[in-house]
Formats: sequence, C-alpha cells, structure tokens
Amino acid sequence: MNYAKIYECDIANGPGCRTSLFVSGCTHHCLNCFNPETWDFSYGKPYTQETEDWLINSLKPNYIRGLTLLGGEPMEPENQTVVRGLVERVRRESPHSDIWIYSGYTWEELIDKGNNRCHSGDTLPILSLTDVLVDGEFHIREKDITLKFRGSANQRILDVQKSLEKGEPVWAPYA
Repeated sequence: MNYAKIYECDIANGPGCRTSLFVSGCTHHCLNCFNPETWDFSYGKPYTQETEDWLINSLKPNYIRGLTLLGGEPMEPENQTVVRGLVERVRRESPHSDIWIYSGYTWEELIDKGNNRCHSGDTLPILSLTDVLVDGEFHIREKDITLKFRGSANQRILDVQKSLEKGEPVWAPYA
C-alpha cells in the first residue's frame, strides 16, 4: 500500500486533534473529489514499518484523540490487509485512541460478503475495531459545506459498534 500524506493534529476529519492517514488508491473517482491524485494506487510513498511506527507514536500525546483513515479509499481490497494490521496495532498499543474511517463504500456494501468490489476477509475484522465510519461516495450535487465531518448529504456518520450489534446502520452522535 502507498499513502499520499499524513497529517498530525488534524481537526477536520473527526473530533478533536487527530492523526490522519491518506491512503492511495481509489476506484470511485467521484466528480470533484478533493484528492483525485490519490486515485492512483502507486501515488505517494510506500507504507512501511517505519511509517506505521511513526503513526503509532503520533497517537501517544494525550491531546491526540485518535486516528482517521481516508484517502484515496482505505477500504479498497488492495488496502485492507495493511489497514487491518494498523487498526489491530492501534487497538493494542493505543487503546485510548478512537478510529475513524472515511469510505466511499456504504455500510451495506462493506458488510455484504458477496460484494467482491469491497468485501474481503479483512473487512469485518477492520470494522470490528473501528469506532466511526463515514460512508458513501462524495456527490457534488449534494455538497453541503455546513455538514459536520462530511462533504455531501448522502454520506452518513455511523457508529460502527452499534451498527454491528443491531445489524443495521446506526448514526453516530456527531451528525
């Protein structure tokens, strides 16, 4: 997996001060995407053990609330093995950190075991370790700059653990 950038102290992609990892690779190609360069899976820098160590260390200060994964598309099957390893490590080594994932895939697409476009053996383990999923492609016709933590009205901010428990999407209190 490659990544486009890492932001320390990001306050735009989830609540509080966060570390955000923008992964490379996306097949959605949303019209007016704010990061079209990240559509290319080879864009940016290789994600290495040093990158992951740096990310884990960036979560240690008590003013960092959590980790946000976005892109690109963290839930592309090509990215999921690395994403799974990272979220597992965050849960082990930084259990106070919450984990947010932005995905163009919807909740329903991700949990559909028959959906080969985005579901892999890593999908449910990733979701089981995720606190919040902002799901759905960006739709320029539904763009709304007044929305908190999302760019278009079709996107949802979901409480992943409650959604898994209920077996249906449950909105998170951030919406």
